[in-house]
Amino acid sequence: MGKDLKITVIEIKGTCPVYRKGDSFLLQNGYILDPNQSCRLCMHSLASILPYHVALSHDVAPTSIGLNKRDEDRAFLQCLDPCAYTGGGTVIFEVEIMK
Repeated sequence: MGKDLKITVIEIKGTCPVYRKGDSFLLQNGYILDPNQSCRLCMHSLASILPYHVALSHDVAPTSIGLNKRDEDRAFLQCLDPCAYTGGGTVIFEVEIMK
């Protein structure tokens, strides 16, 4: 069983129609979306999280896979919208590995 992951919006570059700074969602056991503890979701953001959620929930250190320079309990990712070219918003997420 994996650890819970709390994913929080910490920054938005441009204009995102879905997220606001401070929005968050919870992946229980690293893969089960808890709708009671989650904001609205955008499929673009999920695409950026999918390659890492299993590793992060199973004790792979974010530093070892280049998702943080120094903290073992937090990773940083961004959605796939290149806002400088689309007029949308690039969302930066902090993924907290819950103890």
